[in-house]
Amino acid sequence: MAPSEIKKIFQEKFGREPIIVRAPGRINFIGEHTDYNNGWVLPAAINKEVYIAIASNNLNEFRVLSLNLNDYQSFGLNELKPGNKWINYLQGVMSGIHKIGFPLHGVDVLVSGNIPVGAGLSSSAALCCGFGMAYSKTFDIELSKLAIAKIAQYAEHEFAGVKCGLMDQYASLFGEKNHAVLLDCESLTHELIPFNFSDVDILLIDTKVKHTLAETAYNNRREACELGIALIMRKYDVKSLRDVTLDILNDLKADFPDDVFRRCSFVVQEIDRTKKAAEFLKKHNIQAFGNLLYQTHEGLSKDYEVSCEEADFLVSIAKNNNKVFGARMMGGGFGGCTINLIRKEETENFKKVTHEKYIVSYQKEPDFYSITLEQGVSIIQT
Repeated sequence: MAPSEIKKIFQEKFGREPIIVRAPGRINFIGEHTDYNNGWVLPAAINKEVYIAIASNNLNEFRVLSLNLNDYQSFGLNELKPGNKWINYLQGVMSGIHKIGFPLHGVDVLVSGNIPVGAGLSSSAALCCGFGMAYSKTFDIELSKLAIAKIAQYAEHEFAGVKCGLMDQYASLFGEKNHAVLLDCESLTHELIPFNFSDVDILLIDTKVKHTLAETAYNNRREACELGIALIMRKYDVKSLRDVTLDILNDLKADFPDDVFRRCSFVVQEIDRTKKAAEFLKKHNIQAFGNLLYQTHEGLSKDYEVSCEEADFLVSIAKNNNKVFGARMMGGGFGGCTINLIRKEETENFKKVTHEKYIVSYQKEPDFYSITLEQGVSIIQT
């Protein structure tokens, strides 16, 4: 839905002139489960987004309408609480803003977007970052992009129960057109890496396997990494898996539960792959870059154990096509999308073949999303 139409609906519903913010979802090329281990990640903001229209209502009440869900909610400013509904994310953002010292004001909000929920494109991070930006602009609150990212992360942690890293929020806010964001998750600084291959398509394939990260093993994987680093710190002066080498891990292998060892080994190798991947992009070497994606998928499937049968199947199809440079499952895991880097001339044939094979194997149709890299969270002029 166009911003001009969103503005019109908002005016009809609430009778006010809104600010409109566009907040994109994100892909992550490589660097999976490294963000909460202080490593590096390589995400990018994309052409799937949430639009937030907002205006002050001069009440002690928050009123919000989701066009996609056809759901209207209202609550008092003293009724912020955790939960498992979409509205709790917005309540978490308001709580986060209040927590750092700003008074809360009543607002009217309209939400619309085209980010597929559950596909691993960080619809919740986009929603939280967009709302954080929109709310701060409405009341002239001076918040940096990094501050908004941390507030959005707080909403995920404390109001949705997902102990995510900062990558999703950071990518949504700091992304730039035709660039990936090489984020150092320890220093929270980034480098923009050009990704502008005229002969390469970025294609996401949705397995249609929906994940609910708060109710799955995502938090367990994080706990395994925390246990691993605690075991390593008994002997080595390290702060996170970012500081760990495979030699250190192998030295302590006897002290590790097998699953914890494999989780930590994957993260250590993935941090190294991510740094290499950025260098390959700088050298315009899409072949070498794509090979790293295949390596990441193998590790996610076998060692980190967050893939699923359907994602493994889709990656196997890609791997057997020499015009696909690289593919892997993307996101926290347990469903969602695979990301595929394909020679442009092959894209339509690849989609056709994959569609047919997937239906035969799983009796359901995958969705395909053609992705371009776009600017991060921004105010829309209508």
